Amino acid sequence: MSLNERISKVIEYSNLTPSEFADEIDVQRSSISHITSGRNKPSLEFIIKIKSRFPELLWDWLVTGEGVMLKSELPEPAVIPVQNIEEEEEKTKSATPLPDLFTMINEDDEFGADETEDEAPMQSSGESFIPHQNTAPEKISGSQRLENTADQIISQAIGNQENKIKRIVLFYENGKFESFEP
Repeated sequence: MSLNERISKVIEYSNLTPSEFADEIDVQRSSISHITSGRNKPSLEFIIKIKSRFPELLWDWLVTGEGVMLKSELPEPAVIPVQNIEEEEEKTKSATPLPDLFTMINEDDEFGADETEDEAPMQSSGESFIPHQNTAPEKISGSQRLENTADQIISQAIGNQENKIKRIVLFYENGKFESFEP
């Protein structure tokens, strides 16, 4: 089933006319007819609007056509009796529990035992140590001028004697310019 056919099926499911459906998901009415006729393919934004208006639709079905259309059509998960749940909880309690974040912080003998003397000690409040950062603003320039001395400029001009100047253009800050031709 193509994406356009799935959109048509959603319109049927909504029990709305195509124009009412367009108004419902806040799209142009012509886009519905273009999509259902196969002229255009729906955009991601279009599909998101459908999904937000009809949250009971499944993404996999809407996008790829795999699975079922509605969440209510999914098979029910197996119901485990309360007695079995309690037995499972007791089994997991008897097994060695995995450490959580807070037990790891408090267990000095296991966690952080390899800490060397030059490392910063742990804060007693549980916060990590962040070194003070320099707050002085750095001067960053997008471009830097090359400092040429007057002698370097003159020597470059003399070296470029075989290249004759055709035109000199001066640009002013107000947007005007002048052109000079020797």
